[in-house]
Amino acid sequence: MKKKLQLICVLLFTMTVHFGYAQSKTVTGTVTDENSLPLPGVNVIVQNANRGTQTDFDGNYSIDVAQGDVLTFSYVGFTSQSISVGPDDIINVTLGEDAAQLDEVVVVGYGTQSKRTLTDNVAKLTSEDIEEVPVPSIQSTIAGKAAGVQIAPTNGKVEGGVNIRIRGIASIGAGSEPLYVLDGVPLINSNESNNGSPTNPLLTLSANEIASIDILKDASAAAVYGSRGANGVVIITTKSGANRPATFSLNYSYGVSEPTNLRDWLNADEYVELFTEAAVNTFGQDEGVEYINGIFDFLADGTDWQNREIDTDWQDLALQNGHVQDATFSMSGGNEKTTYFFSGAFNDTEGIVTGNELERINARVNVGHTFNEKFKAGMNLSFSRTNIDRIANDNAFVTPLQAIAQPALSPAYLENGDPNPNTLYPNFLLQDKHSFYNTVIKRVLGRVFGEYRFLDNLKFNSDFGYDLYYQNEDSYTGRLAPFQSTNGEAYASSVGTESYVSSNYFTFSEVFNDIHDLEIVAGMEYNQSNRRFQDVTGIQFPTDDFQTIDSAAEITSGSGAESANSFLSYFARLTYSLYDKYLLKVSVRRDGSSRFGEDVRYGTFPAISAGWIISEEEFLRNSDVLSFLKLRASYGETGNANIGDYAALGLFGGISYNQRPGIAPIQAANPQLTWESVKQTDIGLEYGFLNNRISGEIDYYIKRSDGLIFSQPLPGTSGQANITKNIGLLENKGIEFVLNTKNIQKENFTWSTNFNIAKNNNEVKELPNGDDVVSGQTILREGESLSAFYLREYAGVDPDNGDALYYINEEGGGRETTTDPNEANRVILGQPYADWIAGFTNNLYYKGVDFGFTFTGNWGASIYNGGGIYQSANADYFDNQSADQLDRWQQPGDITNVPQARLFGGNGTATSSRYLQEADFIRLRNLTLGYTIPDRFIQEVGLDKFRIYFTGINLLTITDYDGYDPESTSDAGQGVGVTFYSAPAVQTMSLGLNINF
Repeated sequence: MKKKLQLICVLLFTMTVHFGYAQSKTVTGTVTDENSLPLPGVNVIVQNANRGTQTDFDGNYSIDVAQGDVLTFSYVGFTSQSISVGPDDIINVTLGEDAAQLDEVVVVGYGTQSKRTLTDNVAKLTSEDIEEVPVPSIQSTIAGKAAGVQIAPTNGKVEGGVNIRIRGIASIGAGSEPLYVLDGVPLINSNESNNGSPTNPLLTLSANEIASIDILKDASAAAVYGSRGANGVVIITTKSGANRPATFSLNYSYGVSEPTNLRDWLNADEYVELFTEAAVNTFGQDEGVEYINGIFDFLADGTDWQNREIDTDWQDLALQNGHVQDATFSMSGGNEKTTYFFSGAFNDTEGIVTGNELERINARVNVGHTFNEKFKAGMNLSFSRTNIDRIANDNAFVTPLQAIAQPALSPAYLENGDPNPNTLYPNFLLQDKHSFYNTVIKRVLGRVFGEYRFLDNLKFNSDFGYDLYYQNEDSYTGRLAPFQSTNGEAYASSVGTESYVSSNYFTFSEVFNDIHDLEIVAGMEYNQSNRRFQDVTGIQFPTDDFQTIDSAAEITSGSGAESANSFLSYFARLTYSLYDKYLLKVSVRRDGSSRFGEDVRYGTFPAISAGWIISEEEFLRNSDVLSFLKLRASYGETGNANIGDYAALGLFGGISYNQRPGIAPIQAANPQLTWESVKQTDIGLEYGFLNNRISGEIDYYIKRSDGLIFSQPLPGTSGQANITKNIGLLENKGIEFVLNTKNIQKENFTWSTNFNIAKNNNEVKELPNGDDVVSGQTILREGESLSAFYLREYAGVDPDNGDALYYINEEGGGRETTTDPNEANRVILGQPYADWIAGFTNNLYYKGVDFGFTFTGNWGASIYNGGGIYQSANADYFDNQSADQLDRWQQPGDITNVPQARLFGGNGTATSSRYLQEADFIRLRNLTLGYTIPDRFIQEVGLDKFRIYFTGINLLTITDYDGYDPESTSDAGQGVGVTFYSAPAVQTMSLGLNINF
């Protein structure tokens, strides 16, 4: 009997195995959208099993399943679909599109929200918008992609700062940069440069690790960040794994760079001609020729200038062709319990300015694990190291761009090949050969997080984030470098800033009676930042081969400082929708900051917004034309805390008196100093037509910044020069328009377009006592735009005698002219901020070929050439001149804007609108052309994707501005909207490849 039972069991097992193998099979198919277009990258997951796959570029998939299994097909922007496996071996799926991506998920503070039900103004960018743009800065990759967001590099240096303005400038005395939040961690974003020009702290981030960027533009969206949201909030989310087999991605590109524009300068013949004429006009024929020939002898440094032995192109020496090399590798995947994402990146950039280079490495690991149905946790961790070879700031004689002031008669090198030390101004080539300035930035960013779900509708999140920004700067100036009077000088500094943040919050979400959708978020956050700085300078080195401080014979200076600040915050947000069409959101944040006065350290920042999805009403629901229509409005208050850590305190500092130590007051106290308050109202309309083939939004906003932080002068008897106070009112108001179109949607051809344009009016409403504040070429005046240009008005040239003329501009309104610039009154003649900004992006796909490009445009801004009084001064001094100075006045009756050439004559060189120009431009910001090899050619070698591509940055600029670049401004603090020997933007052309396997 026992043997029979054994035999039956064996037979049953054999039949079961045979049955199981008989039921296992391979299912294939194609996933398309409603227009029969293939969808690449769709997740195909077997429910309740640890396996899945993705569709390829043509929407095809293949997976081993058993009959009865359930396949789930999901794709961002489309509704998910689940299908049971039957007897068929082919399952083709059509996914329906969400309402024109209006159902896409956007990241907001401490959570996410559907774009469709969002009552705030949030611009969302995905990894597709920022990848494959060969620039070191992630900010530059999003230029032109978001309405009302202006992004401009300071100049063409590899480490140069990037100016981001969201709906204009919200502050005068405090910072104007937005708050950056990466995976819930507020980022350190302080410039720590010590050579006079700023660096961009976000250079440490790599675009390959970013999944999305959400820009919170209105106060309702940003108010949950309270005291730090006045300039907008940029939320960066890094990539994560998914429930699918491991996938690998490799991207490599190499490109060459050059300046976007070169200027024409006088060659040797033209220089001799113009300056001989200038000397004759000043001293007379014989004396003038004799004098200037002596100058030419000096400039030529022993070479035969009369036969033009030397004709140096100094611009060609200062600017060069550079290169950009990018390599990234990532791996992602996971199962239903654990997901992971690993990435590494390398960037090598040689700048367009001689001696300027950058090298960066990045590594990231993101891991998430679900322990059970109630608890999940994870970790994000990244490291980067950025090494920058830097040059001097724009205002330094030894910076390469100031070489354009050298006359073409001067040789750049001596006969032995060494740089020529006998030039009109210090030869930057000596600085390049005998000196260096190196900056190394190391950054560690990390976050650990946990989520515990008490009930289906109640969960608790606890996050701990850490940001360590550590920077070393080392420089050495050799004994043969310009301005070096000792046997070498070395400088070394280090700064370490660490910020940690602890966030803890509850989220309750529930749908009642299928019509009331409610979510409540409430929690607290603590953020602590500590900074430590120290530097030392030493001189007298035994030889230039020893270049570190320990070899200095004498330590001449040193300093050190420590500072800290903290924020303690409580926040809450409620979102509610009725019938999925009537929307409401209320939020509040209570912030306390150590930076402000002890009496006013806490502030409350409320916001409210509402929306109405009109297209859900009965009278529009069945419209064949209108697909989506939402009206929304919001009001909120945010703050600006971007001031020094101890600005409200009365400070004392150590001093030395007769070599005895002591202390002295160095800062006046103001216990009432508090944050700037920004109150913003926004009204928006979102729309979609023809099944959302046409969609977009229109917004109108008013943003008022009250309690502006100013440094107010104090009487000398107080013992202090100034005090920091809350005084002043600033207003920005404007409109934004976004239009998205799907122009063509065919099986083998798609074409989509995004167009956005925004207008912003900026006005100073109130100043202390109504008084003007003049700074250099700009002014703050009630009723005028911020930092308006305040200049003498240039009136051209007197055609009778070649004198430069200026408008007197008397209060009576007369337009009489004078040759004496001291008689001309300064008037407002322009502004440094654009009235209009726009972006225009197109993406086309045709049978494996992809083509995309983005144009950006700015209108209404002006730029002042601070170097114009030297560069374009009709031969006033010996600086080489821009070629347009050859159009000078020479005889009575000449009509020109260039006065007569007069050496030392000051004819037209006064600071005036002569050197002010409109900076309007349209720029082809980036262009990409790629080709993906069909699957049938690559699957045999185990690849999922093989794509080659070309990318171009700043390939075309249309402008009437005749300087180097309408976006490049000084990095040496000459004022807003002022350029001063500033490097032009970079034009880059790269070839690259993507490989997925």
